[in-house]
Amino acid sequence: MALLALGSMSAFAGGSAPDPSDWDAVVEKARGETVYFNAWGGSQNINAYIEWAGEKLKERYGVMLRHVKLDDTANAVASVVAEKAAGRNEGGTIDLIWINGENFAAMKRQGLLMTPGWAEKLPNFAYADVENKPTIRTDFTIPVEGLESPWGMAKLVFFYDSARTQAAALPKDADGLLDWARQNPGRFSYPQPPDFIGSSFLKQVLAEKIADPALLQKPVEEADFEEVTKPLFAYLDELNPLMWRSGRAFPQNYPAMKQLLADSEVDIIFAFNPAEASSAIANGELPGTVRSFTFPGGTLANTHFLTIPYNAPAKAGALVTANFLLSPEAQARKEDPAIWGDPTVLALDKLDPGDRARFDVIDLGVATLRPDELGPALDEPHPSWMERIETEWKRRYGVAN
Repeated sequence: MALLALGSMSAFAGGSAPDPSDWDAVVEKARGETVYFNAWGGSQNINAYIEWAGEKLKERYGVMLRHVKLDDTANAVASVVAEKAAGRNEGGTIDLIWINGENFAAMKRQGLLMTPGWAEKLPNFAYADVENKPTIRTDFTIPVEGLESPWGMAKLVFFYDSARTQAAALPKDADGLLDWARQNPGRFSYPQPPDFIGSSFLKQVLAEKIADPALLQKPVEEADFEEVTKPLFAYLDELNPLMWRSGRAFPQNYPAMKQLLADSEVDIIFAFNPAEASSAIANGELPGTVRSFTFPGGTLANTHFLTIPYNAPAKAGALVTANFLLSPEAQARKEDPAIWGDPTVLALDKLDPGDRARFDVIDLGVATLRPDELGPALDEPHPSWMERIETEWKRRYGVAN
């Protein structure tokens, strides 16, 4: 019943919008529009990729793409919340948002998204691998219902410099990481929550330590929170003083943590992109001796998306942008570690030979694990867990960087 209510709220809030089923009309309406794309701006290679996409959109469709660089997607959500509260139901300031997880859940819950179903009507959605990538239709346990278009896949992987660290000594699970930290004090850290990567590390540990993982697929119950998360915080209590700077400071985000590895200040880092290490090597950000590893028992995996606010002024331009970013051309470029290294959401067996060849020629890089080496995918918890864990983490360990 709750999920049905969420869907109906979004349908009401979306109002009239261009119908992707009449794609020629959408493309015509989009010409001349400026799309304000709110997306994380903390990575030079991702920013360069978005700039490339903007050039293609202008050249082919007459759409101007403006990248509004965010340090936290929640800021975009807050802007749309404020606009709705002020009655600004048309002519908002945001046309497209890079999103998933608790931010999507919050926008869906509050009726801040364009009408359901548009994403699966995009012409390029026909290539999406919905059969083998179920997170395309379920975002952190929340049904997507065509309210956001898949953009890329993510899986938690770890990186180390093989010139300094022996592969045989690498941890194989969260408990092994704690043992490793005992033997190598000061050589591990994670970004300070609520940074997404840092919070993901907390969820990974909780997913491994919780007595009943099924509880994480349901909304958090405050009455049970302390007992359920006791193993997580007992783990962090022991890990914290063993970390870089004795846990009195944390890297601000993933790029800052990556720099610590490059500067030999830590020996193990992690990201939500299996090709991140190869991409960083190709871009000169990490030494060529960096390699990847994962936990054999599984690590978190999810899909990230693009969504359109209910009051976006350039809805047609946003649809054209989302469809282009889902195209085999754009997806293949994005998967190349020399460009970004973000895994595709497309099913390669659905592509024609020419488009399949775009992927076949990609060199994934020396530090990228093959798909069969990535291990099982652990389900993301319900978004409410992330919010509640971040609050408790800040209360216990929060520091001002």
